Amino acid sequence: MKFFVSLSLLLAFLLSPLAVQARDDAPYIGDQLEYRSKYEDTFVHLARDYKLGFVEMRAANPDVDPWLPGEGTTLTLPTRHIFPDAPHDGIVINLPEMRLYAFLEGKEPVTFPLGVGREGLETPTGTTKIVRKKEGPIWTPTPRMREDDPLLKESYGPGPDNPMGTHAMYLGWPQYAIHGTNRPFGIGRRVSSGCIRMYPEDIEVFFEMVPVGTKVTVVDQPIKLAWIEDKLFIEAHPNLEQAFEMEETAQISSSKLSDDDMERIIAAAGEYGDRIRWSAVRTAVRERKGIPVYIARRPGTEDLSAAEGEEEIDFELEQAELEKIKEEARGVLQDVYEGGDSMSEEVNGEAGVSEEQDDVQNAAFESEPHPMEDITLNP
Repeated sequence: MKFFVSLSLLLAFLLSPLAVQARDDAPYIGDQLEYRSKYEDTFVHLARDYKLGFVEMRAANPDVDPWLPGEGTTLTLPTRHIFPDAPHDGIVINLPEMRLYAFLEGKEPVTFPLGVGREGLETPTGTTKIVRKKEGPIWTPTPRMREDDPLLKESYGPGPDNPMGTHAMYLGWPQYAIHGTNRPFGIGRRVSSGCIRMYPEDIEVFFEMVPVGTKVTVVDQPIKLAWIEDKLFIEAHPNLEQAFEMEETAQISSSKLSDDDMERIIAAAGEYGDRIRWSAVRTAVRERKGIPVYIARRPGTEDLSAAEGEEEIDFELEQAELEKIKEEARGVLQDVYEGGDSMSEEVNGEAGVSEEQDDVQNAAFESEPHPMEDITLNP
């Protein structure tokens, strides 16, 4: 009987329109949606309905009251996700976006939102594996937890008071697990003591999908990049420190891009580094909406009708010029930190693109839409 119940849950998930799965070999999963809110909607409930987290909803809709969005308000549901830069092997968890990706043998990739460790009790990064699974886990609070809250019992068996929920998958790291929760409003927020929380309905399905021994990779990548057909996309999320600010105010007061992230952008563009739209990068990094936005195209893919009659552009660059672009990009991206707006003809000209040529690129760029327990645990 238990087998048939589990199979029914799995089939219901996979056939549901809300089941987020990848397409073929695409470097992303899901499609971005728009939603017209009802009077009774809140971000907490919409996030759960559409397999999102609270901070994801807040970041994508910064001008909307998360508790009273209002009747008929158009909301962005950020349900397209670029895969993190990690091997597609087993489970990949990206902490800043508070999201899990599963690349399981014989199955299409799937993704789920998560709750992760709060400040001072961060979820670790690195590689481990699922060492065992338990339905109806027992939670034993740590000595620190009992010191902080003397009312805690020594242990909690299965039931509504157990913060581990109904299912747990224990990691090779002592005191860490992927488990359910009795507080689903914490999904998509930094509220755990280090463990990785899932919605109750998600852990029930995922538990059946994942065998013991599955590899688990935890990364910290607030900036993700991917070529989708002929366009390079950036997906910028609040980093772990910014997540609290985004949750409270839907704004980021300081949005610095790390040198490593800048190098990754240039590396992802490759030979088309001269075609990066740094103004789009700057906006994505400042806003950190978690929505894929395209920032470059390969040559020959623009609709140049808006600039008909312009001279054909030569975008072939030698390696020395590419290195020069990297240095120029460092200066341009300083604007992100200082709040300037100087992606100028001077920079474009030095990279081999004239002011007129940049107008052609701009026209083409603007003509397109911008998408897309049996052990002590710290739950």
